[in-house]
Amino acid sequence: MASFLSKERIIASANYNRWLIPPAALAVHLCIGMAYGFSVFWKPLAKEVMVDGQAAPACAAGAITFAEKLEGTGRALFATDCNWTQFDLGWMYTLFFVLLGCSAALWGGWLERAGPRKAGVVATICWVGGLLLTAFGIHQHQLWMMWLGSGVIGGVGLGLGYISPVSTLIKWFPDKRGMATGLAIMGFGGGALVGSPIATKLMEHFSVAGGTGVWQTFVVLAAVYAVFMLSGSLGYRVPPSGWQPEGWQPPPPKETKGMIATRHVHLKMAHKTPQFWLLWLVLCMNVSASIGIIGAAAPMLQETFGGALFNQPEVDYSQIKADESMTMKAAEVAAAFVGLISLLNIFGRIAWASSSDKLGRKQTYFIFFTLGVLMYLLAAWAAHAKVMPLFLLAIFVIVSMYGGGFATIPAYLADMFGTQFVGAIHGRLLTAWSTAGILGPVIVNYMHDIRMEEKVPFGEIYHPIFYVLAGILLMGFIANLLVKPVADHYFMSDAELAAEKKLAHEKPLASAKSVSSDASQRGMMTYLAWLAVLIPIAYGVWSTLLKAKVLLG
Repeated sequence: MASFLSKERIIASANYNRWLIPPAALAVHLCIGMAYGFSVFWKPLAKEVMVDGQAAPACAAGAITFAEKLEGTGRALFATDCNWTQFDLGWMYTLFFVLLGCSAALWGGWLERAGPRKAGVVATICWVGGLLLTAFGIHQHQLWMMWLGSGVIGGVGLGLGYISPVSTLIKWFPDKRGMATGLAIMGFGGGALVGSPIATKLMEHFSVAGGTGVWQTFVVLAAVYAVFMLSGSLGYRVPPSGWQPEGWQPPPPKETKGMIATRHVHLKMAHKTPQFWLLWLVLCMNVSASIGIIGAAAPMLQETFGGALFNQPEVDYSQIKADESMTMKAAEVAAAFVGLISLLNIFGRIAWASSSDKLGRKQTYFIFFTLGVLMYLLAAWAAHAKVMPLFLLAIFVIVSMYGGGFATIPAYLADMFGTQFVGAIHGRLLTAWSTAGILGPVIVNYMHDIRMEEKVPFGEIYHPIFYVLAGILLMGFIANLLVKPVADHYFMSDAELAAEKKLAHEKPLASAKSVSSDASQRGMMTYLAWLAVLIPIAYGVWSTLLKAKVLLG
């Protein structure tokens, strides 16, 4: 088994078809991307314990302060006679992204030497094993098992699965770095788009026999994800050292103004460069400014526009909450809004990352931050003036750049630090995502709750929040502006690079073998591989557009 998973075993021949690698990466990312869709389980899980046909009280019922919520959660960890609150369950979501960044940073160096196949298989075991442990925890009504299963073990699987194809894709596509990483990371954004409607249908199916059907749904998802993730992981191949596409030559330094490195920075030196920390800030600010809004998307739309969501602009959100029929109408429109946000998040990843191959990475982030500030100012004005089309436009553009930022950063790192350790460096940089995953929601939710306590009308709650988020983007703008080429003394010498290639079990390109063109070997296997990932994506897009008709109307 060790030999089968070794990096030496997956070094491809020079004429291997590189277009088989993106669908392998997509197969993995579509599965772990379901982490974004876990909120679909919150309401059913809040009704796991039933008493006389009614849901039992929550373990932390009536809790108001954060301390009281934590105290209630402590009881919920082991209690079997009360239901979990969304606060209890939400810790799984928090642990996902904290562990994603930590595990990617911790094991990124090992991944570069072990290869993507071994890392992908370990990620599969962690992610699928975490889902199965969570299913058992639901069946036994033990919250701690769910935190450990999905949050901790599954979070490690997220981190390894997320970065496992990055270095490989960049090495296979030196001419299209942004497009290649955009294709894979698009899958992570699309995981919830595909998994959420499937999970909903599975819960409906299993609940017929009694119960909520959640633990059975987790078991089925684990089985399906095991097949897809193993297929993708075993499909990874790495190019021989020195390989490049036929007819392509790296652009000369004069054309790139030194912004695309021709040498490589060692992992142990990367964090000592100012460029690493500037890019850390770039990613952290870009994510912080968007993730809080994405997490609050549904209530934000309902509170801001109230009855205007169903052609009754005179109705305030406080009136909607008191009327069940209006609550359902508003929730339906908000759900469509959330679905479209997911769609723009996905396509922003591939569109912006591909554009960065032409525009340049620094220029692309210049657009993100400049346009992002303008869009937040537009959103603030549109919310105040109750111009919903402009508000939706602003939010959709912001979300597309949120996804685009994730997909562009690996290529930006490869440009700065070379490709030898780009996967490991990317892993360390993802701690910026973990930080932003806490910072962004805290800012948005804290400011929201403060204004609620001050009795600010619902329609005016988000104006200052948008201004603060625009300020966060300005900080990212400054950090990106300061990015310059890495100084020469940080790069490895030829001897050091040769030693690292030997440690990474790389094989040189055999001069006798011809280099393949993009058009070669596009046989049945390539088409089947792409169909296997495009069909689920198409299903997710179609399901989302069906729900979005109510908002577009």
